[in-house]
Amino acid sequence: MNNHSVFNFCAGPAALPKPVMQQAQAEFLDWRGLGVSVMEVSHRSSEYQELANKAESDFRELLKISDDYAVLFMHGGATHQFSNLPMCLLSDGQEAEYIVNGVWSSKAAVEATRYGQVNRIDALFKQGSSFSLIDSSDWQRSQSPIYTHYTQNETIEGLRFPQAVKSNGAVVADMSSSILSEVLNIDDYDFIYAGAQKNVGPAGMTIVIVKRQLVEQMDFTRIPRVFNYQLQIEQGSMLNTPPTYTWYLAALVFEWVIANGGVEAMEHSAIEKSQLLYECIDMDDFYTNPVEIQYRSRMNIPFILADSKLNETFLSKAKKAGLIGLKGHRSVGGMRASLYNSMPVDGVKALVDFMLHFKQQNG
Repeated sequence: MNNHSVFNFCAGPAALPKPVMQQAQAEFLDWRGLGVSVMEVSHRSSEYQELANKAESDFRELLKISDDYAVLFMHGGATHQFSNLPMCLLSDGQEAEYIVNGVWSSKAAVEATRYGQVNRIDALFKQGSSFSLIDSSDWQRSQSPIYTHYTQNETIEGLRFPQAVKSNGAVVADMSSSILSEVLNIDDYDFIYAGAQKNVGPAGMTIVIVKRQLVEQMDFTRIPRVFNYQLQIEQGSMLNTPPTYTWYLAALVFEWVIANGGVEAMEHSAIEKSQLLYECIDMDDFYTNPVEIQYRSRMNIPFILADSKLNETFLSKAKKAGLIGLKGHRSVGGMRASLYNSMPVDGVKALVDFMLHFKQQNG
């Protein structure tokens, strides 16, 4: 089996656009005619500074980010921000509000309790194997939180908030698995963070979009320098050596998204791809999706076989058919197909064809 016949449905690290990978391959040993790889070039060089500046400019263009916000390309995964944000913004006697709608938002809430008071709102409603969200009118809200945190798309449960959450404080959103897949009104948020390894690039970097006014409220007195958002802004995300190769690949992805119609086109594709798969799942009870329709994710689609004894057979045959990364998370079980921007419509059609054939053989 060659790479051209494989469709990768991994939840993250995930597939990158093939043209991006091909360009990276072509430039691997000789970037911009320098005779060396981009990963061997100083981040302080004029060539790399040009790359970094263009990457930020392209990202701002894609999401229509104004100068009221700083954009940072920071070390580590989104989990790093579970600590970094409350460490800078939350202190004793202050309260943050955490909307818990899945595994990752729960982890973020637990981490924040180390730095201040947390009002944990368990918004995830689970009945048997089904997931939904409790209506926001039934949440026990904080009156004056420093910020409200939520995860816009929960990768494991396959559950998505259909609109931005409102708050009496700052609005903080983890968009690791949905960034660049749908049009956003950035003014609805004060702080957005997104791990790279789903829609942006390989693991090792997290993008932060932060309102400059919010940074002014932060206390950096006892914060290690590398976690200090203000210093990172002043140093152009280069307080220390950044993850240069991940940044480079992210820059190529931004160019690819722009060349393919921007975020608007990515959103249209995400709707088309997810609808194709959900229509297949919803035909009968051979496959089921555990999420209430209005909260279904466009990026991460879990589905369960009526007969769980068929799971291993399904995965084995899918792999032989060139469909990989379909095993569901252990906490949910079954299967999960991640349909990030790099997944072409043809990949989803191939999966649907396989699922229909498998059902015909085993139904």
